[in-house]
Amino acid sequence: MFAPRSRKVKILATLGPASTEPEMIRKLLLAGADAFRINMSHGNHAQKAAIVATIRALEKDLRRPTTILFDLQGPKLRVGRFKGKSAMLETGDRFTLDRKRTAGDSQRAELPHPELFGAIRPGDRILIDDGKVRLKAIEVDDKAIVTEVQVGGMVSDNKGVNVPDVVVPIPALTEKDRADLTFALEQKADWIALSFVQRPEDVAEARALIGERAALLAKIEKPAAIDQLNDIVALADAVMVARGDLGVELPPEQVPPLQNRIIAVARQFGKPVVVATQMLESMITSPTPTRAEVSDVATAIYDGADAVMLSAESAAGQYPCEAVAMMDRIASSAERDPIYPARIHFTETRLEPTTADALAGSARQIASTVSATAMVCYTSSGSTARRIARERPAVPLLAMSASLTTTRRLGILWGVHAVHTRDVGSFEEMVAKAKRMALRHRIAQGGDRVVLMAGVPFGTAGSTNVIHVVRLVGDELDRHTAREAAARDSESKDSARK
Repeated sequence: MFAPRSRKVKILATLGPASTEPEMIRKLLLAGADAFRINMSHGNHAQKAAIVATIRALEKDLRRPTTILFDLQGPKLRVGRFKGKSAMLETGDRFTLDRKRTAGDSQRAELPHPELFGAIRPGDRILIDDGKVRLKAIEVDDKAIVTEVQVGGMVSDNKGVNVPDVVVPIPALTEKDRADLTFALEQKADWIALSFVQRPEDVAEARALIGERAALLAKIEKPAAIDQLNDIVALADAVMVARGDLGVELPPEQVPPLQNRIIAVARQFGKPVVVATQMLESMITSPTPTRAEVSDVATAIYDGADAVMLSAESAAGQYPCEAVAMMDRIASSAERDPIYPARIHFTETRLEPTTADALAGSARQIASTVSATAMVCYTSSGSTARRIARERPAVPLLAMSASLTTTRRLGILWGVHAVHTRDVGSFEEMVAKAKRMALRHRIAQGGDRVVLMAGVPFGTAGSTNVIHVVRLVGDELDRHTAREAAARDSESKDSARK
């Protein structure tokens, strides 16, 4: 049985060329990965299906619900091709982006996205190759965008384009994304990450396609999304601070306060929040990170993030296991800091006027008052676990559910160790099972107090209405195991007589 992590922050590791073999995925999980990201920008469906099969086999072997997140590519804006495959743009020169399907040069190039010609206005910025080349629109019509080169440089075939001042009039889901989404749902994805989110309508469109078949994570990577952040977070099941594109489309000094703001809004809504991109970037080629990267990861943890993510470090780097292990050590060290509890409660999380929220807030206070070692909750949909995690209790939370889908989705939620178990039919059975599971999964031991939360009647989503404090008895698990063994032995004897 896989023991619970000692830390509460989760690690989301991206799988790729360096980490698709079964033995490597096992090593990443043992090194500290709590969930796995499958990037649909690369590879084919057959390769992704093999990865899913490997994770599910590992899940069964270790008896630990394991989270799989499929990350959709989203629209990619790019320039066309160039004569000789590249061209040098000089600062101060004029450069035209047009709709001619011919190879470009230092004076012009194709922009194969007709939607942009009606959206860009004079004065808007156009960034090429992650902002290495910067243009400003001077004249715009439906056939050409004349720009001034503000920061020159070499531009080559099909380099990416960012337009930070524009709400691009294209949907977040391309035809490729729709095909990838269908595949991901067939593979029983736990989470779908939606790229290129600009408006709440983008999230609503994806939600309509997904239904309840997977949870939906909105990637906040466009400046336009910041303007409607609350509405986007309200519609999504979780959000990601996707700092890569945010750092291209915004001045880099604006990203840290935005990261803090996105985390705070997600916390207020009780939605999991993941911080991603370039967290341990140097570990793609180095066995150790820079001190600045270590501080960056720790800052996200102190800010109250539910999870931190590795991208190329675990997908294509030379040291995937070392990167996961390093992130595990950083998180564990930050959480041992005496000021950590105060830091993660710096963001005020106002309780909603509901019974479930009131009980979640009370349960955290009760656990502190009676010096409980752990909290245990029964949850059918995961909502009880999310409400408790939102309060960032000082003790671990064991979340039990009869739904394997629910336990898998809880893998990116702060402080939660999810267990798939049979449902219970009575209050007494709930208490007995909670005590056994707390002992079996070693989140508490004999003599410890544990705070239980559940909803009666059992199995009804959103019915949390019970808090119960119990003290564990050390030999309780042994007695139950003995009774189970005796029952199996009796059944075997009965079968033999027949």
